[in-house]
Amino acid sequence: MIWKTAWKNVWRNRVRSLVIIASVTIGIFAGVFSIAFMNGMIAQRIDAAINEEISHIQITGKEYSLNNDPGIIITHHDSVISGIPKLPGIAGTVERTIISGMAGTATKNAGVQIIGINPEMEKNIFTLDKTIMAGTGDYFEKESKFDLALIGQDLAKELNIIRYTIDSTVLENLKIKKIPVNTLEKLNPIAGIRFTNEKKFKKSINSLLSKQESKKYGYQIKNVAWSFREGSKMTLTFLDKDNNQVGVVFRLAGIYDIKNTIYEQSMVFVKDTDLKRLTGMDKDSFHQMIVRINDINQTEEITKALKDKLPEYEIVSWKELQPDLAMMTDYVHQMYAFFMAIILAALAFGIINTMLMVVLERTKELGMLTAIGMNKKKVFSMIMLESVFLSVTGGVTGMIVGWLTVLLTARNGINFAQYAEGMEAFGYSAHVFPEISASFFIMITLMIILTGVVSSIYPAIKALKLDPAEAIRTD
Repeated sequence: MIWKTAWKNVWRNRVRSLVIIASVTIGIFAGVFSIAFMNGMIAQRIDAAINEEISHIQITGKEYSLNNDPGIIITHHDSVISGIPKLPGIAGTVERTIISGMAGTATKNAGVQIIGINPEMEKNIFTLDKTIMAGTGDYFEKESKFDLALIGQDLAKELNIIRYTIDSTVLENLKIKKIPVNTLEKLNPIAGIRFTNEKKFKKSINSLLSKQESKKYGYQIKNVAWSFREGSKMTLTFLDKDNNQVGVVFRLAGIYDIKNTIYEQSMVFVKDTDLKRLTGMDKDSFHQMIVRINDINQTEEITKALKDKLPEYEIVSWKELQPDLAMMTDYVHQMYAFFMAIILAALAFGIINTMLMVVLERTKELGMLTAIGMNKKKVFSMIMLESVFLSVTGGVTGMIVGWLTVLLTARNGINFAQYAEGMEAFGYSAHVFPEISASFFIMITLMIILTGVVSSIYPAIKALKLDPAEAIRTD
């Protein structure tokens, strides 16, 4: 009876109730979608780090990480190391040879880490082979009589290997991307000019377009106008095992793009056999073993087991290599709950205000109900239920709208191309696919009910303090 009465009371003033429900709906929708967006960004960053950069666990010689000393090596002759791929929970392993050096072209040089890999084995651990930019080559798939290297897009820009030209083909492709014709006509003064680096190209574009046009279309123009000559050369300079300087010309096998500026600028991949031949290292030695596991949730357990088994080696998990991502993973639900608590706290004040108005408007009615025998417990329950109904109705509607929006945007993602450079500088993709778990909605539902209950306490207390005799005489 109390439940039915409370529900009817909610709709006695439809406009006011609908305003509160709409407020709660908008607040919950904003919270759900914002969290789905943040969750998608974090999940994509973790996937990228695991699948393209560091995998789950790395094993090196003791104190190798202090200065990347190439003299601290691991050998296949160690039977314990050789047995790691057979341990429970481990999906696979791969070895890498790592040398610090310089990458250079005729115009620029940059410090890099030169990583010797076995391309076929790497495909079982990483997805770097799937990130090769179209038109730049491949993942060491073509046979060549030259030493080959794979470099990142940002390093290619740094070394002036990627260049920029506005020609008829570029203009046609930009038209397809629906860039206004009047904007494209402004690019005519630089048509046919080949810019050797991105900085000069962007400066020319910004001088020809308005600030608004540059912000809106600059990134698209840059992405279409870049050019690359397959088989370009660069020189890698490093020290061999006897500390003799070696300088070797490499041809580019391809250019990878993983949306992480720092990684792309510093990591150069070559065939392990080539690097060992050039440095004079033993073919059975390497600097680092990468371990991929079946379940990321077992990272800490397997890392501890490996540390116990291999005390003479340095073993670190991805959480130690990327502590910022580890913190987000470990505390993400607390962060989301705190974020939603702030939103619900703000909405609670609106509900409290509404329920106080309800109590004041129905003073005479509440007095009569008390006078004919309705006890304080039932009065309190009725006020509380009205508050809960308002919050739950708006909350459920907000969750449904938020969930549907997440489903729609998750299909193609949300592209923040204008902010790509800034986001990629921190390793985050500018193309975000929102995602959210079912457990999150359970948590939000409980928080919404709690908000309704808490919001009803003060108005209900005000109702209980009414004197029935005075309330009945109220106009």
